[in-house]
Amino acid sequence: MDQQGLRELLQRVRSGDLEPEAALRTLEQLPFADLGYARVDHHRALRQGVPEVILGAGKTPEQIVGVARRLQQAGQNVLITRLSAEAAEHVLGAMPELTYSVLGRTACLVQKPPAPREGPPVAVVTAGTSDIPVAEEALQTLSMAGVPTLSVFDVGVAGLHRLLASLETLSTARALIVVAGMEGALPSVVGGLVAAPVIAVPTSIGYGTAFGGVAALLGMLTSCASGVTVVNIDNGFGAAMAVIRLLEAERRKEAR
Repeated sequence: MDQQGLRELLQRVRSGDLEPEAALRTLEQLPFADLGYARVDHHRALRQGVPEVILGAGKTPEQIVGVARRLQQAGQNVLITRLSAEAAEHVLGAMPELTYSVLGRTACLVQKPPAPREGPPVAVVTAGTSDIPVAEEALQTLSMAGVPTLSVFDVGVAGLHRLLASLETLSTARALIVVAGMEGALPSVVGGLVAAPVIAVPTSIGYGTAFGGVAALLGMLTSCASGVTVVNIDNGFGAAMAVIRLLEAERRKEAR
């Protein structure tokens, strides 16, 4: 249940098309559904503008299917992140209506296309090709929230001219998610060139003293470009949600 769905429900009651008792039965399912191993939040889209998302890591395929089916039954769109290829085989066998991205390790089901969010696109930028899987997770998350996007891949500081060739395009973006491993320098460079919010994502790509992304994380946290926001290592989903929260706050302010 999102704001539009609740508004339509109330309008049907007001017009007499729906009995109050029937509306009450619908609202009884609104807060959450208790599956024993999970409490599926049906209220999140109403509170935050985006339905609950399933983190596949750490869950059994059976648990993932159980939560996904409950969201599906509630009429919500389904997004599963960190879904390994092995788990995906079982999950898609049980729910073939899901679409799986091998690169982003995400699965999604769109039952109700999200309302397009007006305005310029959000740019998702990677330093290298090896960073694209994390970027793909961000792109899938943004898409499920109706956010227009553009992608600029493999423009890291090892060849800065590649980034500068896309600067005009990046300058049109509403916000930028910049994904980088190794020393994690790209978000600082981008943050010094554009005015829009920059969300930096360190990745676990790198040798030895990259320490699985810790070097990139620390580099981004100490960025000399003012106001760069940093999320956790490999957290493309979290970066996308940071942008979505900003856009949702804008939308609700304009709606008042």
